[in-house]
Amino acid sequence: MRRFSPLLLALGMSAPAFAQTKPATTPDPLITRMVQEVSEKNLREDIDKLVSFGTRHTLSDTKSKKRGIGAARNWVEGEFRKYSKASGGRLKVEQDTFTIKPDGRRIDRPVLMANVMATLPGTDPTDKRVFIVSGHIDSRVTDVMNATADAPGANDDGSGTVAVMELARVMSQQQFPATIIFVAVQGEEQGLYGSTHLAKRAKKEGWQLVAMLNNDIMGSSTGHDPEIKDDKRLRVFSEGVPATETADEARVRRTLSSENDSPSRNLARYTRVACQQYVPGHEVVLEYRPDRFLRGGDHTPFNQQGFTAVRFSEMNEDFRHQHQDLRTDNGTEYGDYAKFMDFAYLRKNTGVNLATLAALALAPAAPENVGVLTAELTNRTQLKWEAPKTGERPAGYYVLMRETSAPEWQQKFFVTDLKADLPHSKDNYIFGVVSVDAEGHESLPVIPKPVR
Repeated sequence: MRRFSPLLLALGMSAPAFAQTKPATTPDPLITRMVQEVSEKNLREDIDKLVSFGTRHTLSDTKSKKRGIGAARNWVEGEFRKYSKASGGRLKVEQDTFTIKPDGRRIDRPVLMANVMATLPGTDPTDKRVFIVSGHIDSRVTDVMNATADAPGANDDGSGTVAVMELARVMSQQQFPATIIFVAVQGEEQGLYGSTHLAKRAKKEGWQLVAMLNNDIMGSSTGHDPEIKDDKRLRVFSEGVPATETADEARVRRTLSSENDSPSRNLARYTRVACQQYVPGHEVVLEYRPDRFLRGGDHTPFNQQGFTAVRFSEMNEDFRHQHQDLRTDNGTEYGDYAKFMDFAYLRKNTGVNLATLAALALAPAAPENVGVLTAELTNRTQLKWEAPKTGERPAGYYVLMRETSAPEWQQKFFVTDLKADLPHSKDNYIFGVVSVDAEGHESLPVIPKPVR
């Protein structure tokens, strides 16, 4: 079989199509412009402001206007409100408060927490889809219960928080048919409390949450042990087996060996293509595990509620500047200071988020009830699906294809019908189907289920 690079495939330069007219195959100039508008200067200044609050520990002061988690939350809310005013009031800002009782671990008293949220409502009343991008606002030092010591939290997770803020600033100036929520969550260091609250709220309220992007520790290009600099790559972590998988779903997965095609894993692939299209010279590295080794993050509660979610993180963490008391030992400086960050790198990583969010929010919804026909034994593959029931009708669909051993999609075929008959065996290939509009914006892939 002829092989194609991921970038060429992303631009539609694949095998012959099944229709005469194809969607646009060049990057969207609007998304390109928004990525270019991400400001390194703003990212740096916002980090300095977050650090100026001394500590943002979840159990720290909420009354002071200058120090503690309360002051930090209020400042982020104020910045969101500035962006809202600039957007003509379309950006809706709130602090979503909730109380956590003592847990016997990292919460020693009742705590009123708050996620700082800015929601950009979709412009299409028939499009109910929601997308979330997050970073966590809280910080810590070596002792996770030390709520008074200075904890700058510049990279962990000031980097994710200011990235979310900059995304809200830039993207609120544009219109998207679907809704985007920009959120700085609290309580990550104490037990993922803010993200758990938000994920449960989304589940309870029935949000049509398509994708959640979590950004945590993504602003430093230099790691240690060994000392290494890598400012051209960003990791994306994604779960393989969905946390909410049922017994029937597990049986199908084992039969088809589709553990590498969970919705979150296909979201991760999508972020890699978005990076190739809109952040040239940068690379998203697919990490096929839910998070770093034996660790977790704010995407985890969303996975646990059955949502599609991934985590972005820098290539090489520097543990001297993460969860550390501020000190110098044997000539080595410890502490999560802004001076150890790389803001040009953070700008590119923010651009990856923007490209992914914008492409998804502009695309039509994914096709529904995608199936591969199994009534007959044949070396061809017959697929069928239904048009999405929310938002605009797609201009057509791409059928994606790759070898069973290939980590990324290798070919794509454009069709305008709700079915496809391919001269390729389902024994040898994995298939997916995406909706696409005339401008070339693609939905997330849907993996077909066996149907008769």
